[in-house]
Amino acid sequence: MTSVTAIPKVLCIHDMTPNRRRGGDVRTLLSPATVGSTSGFFGTLTLQPGEVVTEHLHPYSEEFLYCVRGIVTARLDGQYQDLPADHGVCIPIGMRHRVVNTGEETAFLVFHLSPLAPRPDLGHVDTEVPLDPDAPHVPVAPSAPTVDSLPHGSGQ
Repeated sequence: MTSVTAIPKVLCIHDMTPNRRRGGDVRTLLSPATVGSTSGFFGTLTLQPGEVVTEHLHPYSEEFLYCVRGIVTARLDGQYQDLPADHGVCIPIGMRHRVVNTGEETAFLVFHLSPLAPRPDLGHVDTEVPLDPDAPHVPVAPSAPTVDSLPHGSGQ
């Protein structure tokens, strides 16, 4: 199997530009744009007390969300689920979700989404007006790989 990157990249989350469009401080660390990944992307979410990430869904990806510190409440297709530190949830493809920090301390979470959408602009569908719709969206990838762009022998 052909490797996407010849040398693995080690990146620091503090060097990533925050995406605040839907609320909170979302930083995509490992993605097609940053490390050439082809299966998904990984990052962090920091939420101050009372801060929210507006409702959206991922039509092509499931999302793994793990709370490292603090406590948040996730609204998953209208059902509320507390997610305290040391707990995780798998959000299925197409499920509407919204996250709010319901605790008294800063919440810190990590997330991973996979598989990638056919194009980056198809990865998120807002089902609630973003908190800052005019904020620049930090793309996960300049373009997702297509079957024709994958190295021979790595398709499927």
